[in-house]
Amino acid sequence: MSSDFEAYEQDFGTLTADITNKVGRIPKLGGEEKTQLVLNVDKQLEEVRELLEQMDLEVREIPAQSRAMYNSRLRSYKQEMEKLEKDFKRSRIAYSDEVRHELLGEDGNSSESQLIKLREERAHLLDNTEKLERSSRRLEAGYQIAVETEQVGQEILANLNSDREKIQRARERLRETDANLGKSSRILTGMLRRIIQNRILVFILGAILLLTIVLAIYFNLRSH
Repeated sequence: MSSDFEAYEQDFGTLTADITNKVGRIPKLGGEEKTQLVLNVDKQLEEVRELLEQMDLEVREIPAQSRAMYNSRLRSYKQEMEKLEKDFKRSRIAYSDEVRHELLGEDGNSSESQLIKLREERAHLLDNTEKLERSSRRLEAGYQIAVETEQVGQEILANLNSDREKIQRARERLRETDANLGKSSRILTGMLRRIIQNRILVFILGAILLLTIVLAIYFNLRSH
């Protein structure tokens, strides 16, 4: 388990080093080149966030006696991530001396306030963009949860339909069993009735036979 965490640490170190290098280059660029680099760094930061989530999951699976050490390391990585995000945000609204001179032209002092205002506007726009991106990610996560919930609901409905069919089949079998039991009961009742009738006949025949024997003996004795 700790080997997986260490592998994530190596990936984290490689990514953050590359991001740090690119963040330092962003203020020196302009136009499309800067836009592409900003998008690339933003994508890498998302990969770092996913790495931190994986590391967090790994720490939860580590035995309690070793977990404190890994939690401490994870906290330091999260702090480093926060610093990277702040540096990235500043780098997107910062200008190098060359870009500053290009924007201000010859009248640098008189246009300094315009540059400050431009930077404030860019910072405001970037804040709004980040809020929109976070909202978009939350919406995507909500949509994914809704899709998964719908899938779970469909599975539950399918299971309920299957259970209902099983219950119906069981009821049909119970009805057939009840019908068979009713037939068996009627047959047994008829057999019992015939047995009783036969026993009564046997008793009657026995009584007649006994009476005949008694009468025969009586008349025989009387004749003598």
